[in-house]
Amino acid sequence: MTSQTSTTKAFGQVVTTETGRMGRVAYARIAPNEDLVQGIEKICLAEGFQNAFVRGGLGSLVDACLGTLDGGYQEIKGPAVEVVSMAGEVRSIEGDTPNASLAGIVADTDGNVYGGPFLAGWNPVCMTFEVTLEEWLPDSPEAT
Repeated sequence: MTSQTSTTKAFGQVVTTETGRMGRVAYARIAPNEDLVQGIEKICLAEGFQNAFVRGGLGSLVDACLGTLDGGYQEIKGPAVEVVSMAGEVRSIEGDTPNASLAGIVADTDGNVYGGPFLAGWNPVCMTFEVTLEEWLPDSPEAT
């Protein structure tokens, strides 16, 4: 099958779709004080995933740092900021190293809830963090 990538405009947004299939699944643990985003990128490197979807995660962070709509960031102080929900994907462009794009919802120790993209290098895991990744295998442009 040849690669089928298309771009359309809907509701003022540019939407790009890509054909492919799901591959292997990895269940992994990120160690204490390791960054959440960089930990997911390291798992993809170790498993040989060029592209992957984050299917789920469970754990807490020492502190959290999320991006904001105005391009800034918000720091959520712990200890033990709980990750309530998380989703994202990992992409390797032209064989480069994996780059994770993750967003989530976190709760602080007082029960306040925050959401946004996790900023790489600023989200250290508290005790451990379990994550499920599913490999994405885009259709190759060379395949027939």
